[in-house]
Amino acid sequence: MNKRYRQEWGNKRNYPCNQYLIKNGNSLPRPIEPEDIKHLLKKIRGKPRDKAMILVLLRTGMRIGELLATKIQDINLKERKILIFESAKNRIGRVVYLSEDARVALKKWMKIRNQKSDHLFYGHSGRPLSYEAARSVFKKYSYKAGLSEKGYSLHCLRHTFASELLSAGMPLESLQYLLGHRSIVVTRRYARLSNIALEKDYFDAMAKIEKGGADGLYRNDYEI
Repeated sequence: MNKRYRQEWGNKRNYPCNQYLIKNGNSLPRPIEPEDIKHLLKKIRGKPRDKAMILVLLRTGMRIGELLATKIQDINLKERKILIFESAKNRIGRVVYLSEDARVALKKWMKIRNQKSDHLFYGHSGRPLSYEAARSVFKKYSYKAGLSEKGYSLHCLRHTFASELLSAGMPLESLQYLLGHRSIVVTRRYARLSNIALEKDYFDAMAKIEKGGADGLYRNDYEI
């Protein structure tokens, strides 16, 4: 990594939702830190719509535009899934799944929402909620949680979803489908940031080396 890229990396490393530049000019998405997610969710109280919106994005990895285009007929709470259609004409798309907390939040919202609107999330006119309105919701709770200086955006919820599933052991091919990536090369970017399994393997192996537990390896008995 040359000096310019090292500097850019250093400047950005404390901003989890900004993107790290790598040598070929591509960027790597950054997830929201786990503690920050906890703080964010704690601030969404008494607002079923806002809680449902943020939890569904966090637990499904849907693009914001996909969620705002979602209609009630696309949701199956019993089977805990949402259908996403790339084209309204040919109805071709994919399925994403709901975690239990997202299902509960969504169920609460669906009980009180305006039944006259076909869309899950809507504005005053009953038409789909705008991106700016959804963005304002996230910014409001981010501010309340004391996270406004960290550079998080609404799209970071999708990055967090991907990174958490990879860290939990989900195969790249499965994550590719859930995210709707046409190429696994795009999905593979997340693997560079979700190396918890690799980190554990490293420290487990290094612990054996340091204790002299591997054949032919020395034990570190001197002070540093």
